[in-house]
Amino acid sequence: MPNTQSPVPSPYSLSNLWRKIAIFACVLFLVGCQAKNQTVNNQTQVRVARVVSGQTLEVVGIAEQPTLISQVRLIGVDAPDLRQYPWGEDSKELLEKMLGNLEKPVMLEFDVEAKDKIGRNLAYVWKDNQLLNEQVIKQGYALFVERSPNFKYNQRLDRAQQWARIMGKGIWNPEQPMRQTPAEFRRLNR
Repeated sequence: MPNTQSPVPSPYSLSNLWRKIAIFACVLFLVGCQAKNQTVNNQTQVRVARVVSGQTLEVVGIAEQPTLISQVRLIGVDAPDLRQYPWGEDSKELLEKMLGNLEKPVMLEFDVEAKDKIGRNLAYVWKDNQLLNEQVIKQGYALFVERSPNFKYNQRLDRAQQWARIMGKGIWNPEQPMRQTPAEFRRLNR
């Protein structure tokens, strides 16, 4: 039987080939443009510049500019205001202690909503395989407050608060309990 196929490719097959090459080139370009410290799980490694409060950090390296300082708010954590004596300072000091050496990087894990209404980055903070958001609450130095739509670790944070409350830790200490929630304190002392 004679070969009925033409040795010259049809225009349709050439345009299809070029389309596939263009798509492949675009994919390569997009992969090459990803931030180097960003992982597939929506995490990024940063260095902590300073602890602002029991719920807020300043970090370096969250964006492509390695020297840019950004504020990060711990998701699900409502720590006492610094003026809320003695709990505010205690909460800040606990977070500083848990972070330890600020030269050692921490991992930020983002959820659905990346920023709050005042522009701070919202994240879960991991150091040495510990979720610091959870530890601040579990030690009794902050309240768990749901931050819709960021629900990834809500059960874990809620259990940490229940444990702190049962154990009478920090703000739950029956000898010296915190009388106003941080939100109430801020609202009344603007």
